[in-house]
Amino acid sequence: MVWIPGGTFCMGSDTQYPEERPVHRVTVDGFWMDRLPVTNERFQAFVEATRHPTFAEIPPNAADYPGARPDMLYAGSLVFVKPPGPVDPNDYSAWWRYLRGADWRHPRGPESTLVGLEQHPVVHVTCGDAEAFARWAGKALPTEAEWEYAARGGLDGAAYAWGDEFLPDDRYRANTWQGQFPWQNLVSDGYEGTSPVGAFPPNGYGLFDMIGNVWEWTTDWYRPQHPRELVKACCIPRNPMGGREHESYDPCQPEIKIPRKVLKGGSHLCAPNYCRRYRPAARMPESIDTSACHVGFRCIVRVGTDDCTGR
Repeated sequence: MVWIPGGTFCMGSDTQYPEERPVHRVTVDGFWMDRLPVTNERFQAFVEATRHPTFAEIPPNAADYPGARPDMLYAGSLVFVKPPGPVDPNDYSAWWRYLRGADWRHPRGPESTLVGLEQHPVVHVTCGDAEAFARWAGKALPTEAEWEYAARGGLDGAAYAWGDEFLPDDRYRANTWQGQFPWQNLVSDGYEGTSPVGAFPPNGYGLFDMIGNVWEWTTDWYRPQHPRELVKACCIPRNPMGGREHESYDPCQPEIKIPRKVLKGGSHLCAPNYCRRYRPAARMPESIDTSACHVGFRCIVRVGTDDCTGR
């Protein structure tokens, strides 16, 4: 783990996506953070020790999904499938598939394995799966503010985790998408899917893969914009739901009350023509019952305050 010194920084962005606004000053206490995302190898050790079944391996309860087709209520997860040519960018079904048998052991579908992917970030984990690993490891998941502060690496206000230029010295600093998403990946950075953790240079705090590769879970319930006031965000609420889970429901699905949490960092599927979320300020909502092939996590340990033990 790496020690992240506490401090005050400008969180968010006023120049990118609406959900990143407004920029506001936030103070965080110091904490320890994993240098790398949790890998398949580390997650396998956790599963072998605890026999934890991930959410993607458990058939859904029909009562939780009113109106769902019975033939869709099977254990599985979301997998990106590259279309053969240009498609409607507003039609997510053109590249996302909910595949039976896709899970952390089978990241590309039921016939795939982890052979050669031991040092890649674990994927197909929900927020609950990530929290279970963190408890087993004696750690915690970061808040959104803690994650963004760490990702900036001391470069307060910079567009990227390494500065304001996306390709300094014409070198890729993160695993992202090059070409026209979702059908053309030029693989200019060397990787079509996930990359081994630590394949790109670290940020100013010595953290690897804070940008790109996989999105990472945080503890914050998603809200469509940041608050405006100065916030001290050193710790998670005593009540894990924080009294705000109802604000995180997807307004496009009012009949299904599944809260969403904040993902940070972008992934290997983020592209300039579609999703410029390979930045510290970027954020995305994800339902707590959802797992996908581009979502993982890392952990922190909080020290030095009564309420921020992370235990």
